[in-house]
Amino acid sequence: MSDTTLARRYADITETRVRNPAAVREAAAARTTAPLVPADGRLMIIACDHPARGANGVGGRPLAMGNRVDLLDRLQTALARPGVDGLLGSADIIEDLLLLGALEGKVVFGSMNRGGLQGATFELDDRMTGYDARGIEEMRLNGGKTLTRVALDDPGTLNTLTATAEAINDLSDRGLTAMVEPFWSSRTGGKVVNDLSADAVIKSVGVCSALGRTSAYTWLKLPVVPDMDRVMDSTVLPTLLLGGDPETTPEETYASWQHALALPSVRGLVVGRTLLYPGDDDVATAVDTAAALVR
Repeated sequence: MSDTTLARRYADITETRVRNPAAVREAAAARTTAPLVPADGRLMIIACDHPARGANGVGGRPLAMGNRVDLLDRLQTALARPGVDGLLGSADIIEDLLLLGALEGKVVFGSMNRGGLQGATFELDDRMTGYDARGIEEMRLNGGKTLTRVALDDPGTLNTLTATAEAINDLSDRGLTAMVEPFWSSRTGGKVVNDLSADAVIKSVGVCSALGRTSAYTWLKLPVVPDMDRVMDSTVLPTLLLGGDPETTPEETYASWQHALALPSVRGLVVGRTLLYPGDDDVATAVDTAAALVR
């Protein structure tokens, strides 16, 4: 597709939003959906909810995700690759992709709590400012995702835990999946830091698995850390692995994913920046490599 054609398609989205905002709901109602779990029980999900909390950086590029047209191009490339089951995104991104027709037959998770803006004094008071369970149901999505950071040195954690429990309850009442992303966190030099030791991840799993009045619809989204075997011994909840901001070579990253994907309870990957912004900018190859690891 030429640059001119692409530019016209994005201009059409803006025109649609101006002239016919109901088209978003109409696209959601007409979309061919997909069951949460494919026949092989494995999932490959592209994640893109980072800009909604002011986290636009990838590696040494602080505003890499700030160009929405470029980001949508990368997302459409990723979602079209064989073996990619779906998307995790904020409402604005999901709606752009709905209008582009890029979510046909895909599993889709809506991002719920984006109130903990990166670098804010209230970052760990991470309230639901995105999707709620009603919106996820009305848009015919498969479930909702929460980022649930547990920081014993920040009172805002209690609001985050309470909001996560309420989201799990509201989703489960509708038979929808709650994808919970737990971290054991603290403030260091004014910056929120996630403890990526096995012990810390195990503690976060224990706390967040118990949130809500049922765990029947709860899945976990966990980082790949050293001693991952021991981490996965801490839960029997279905688990997807997250990618995070790439800090190792692609070869090291893929090797760590490959090992973790073979562990009990692990059902696939939910990866964003690592695949959407690889060092060589070859999105298709990066996504194909990850999808091959999942299956």
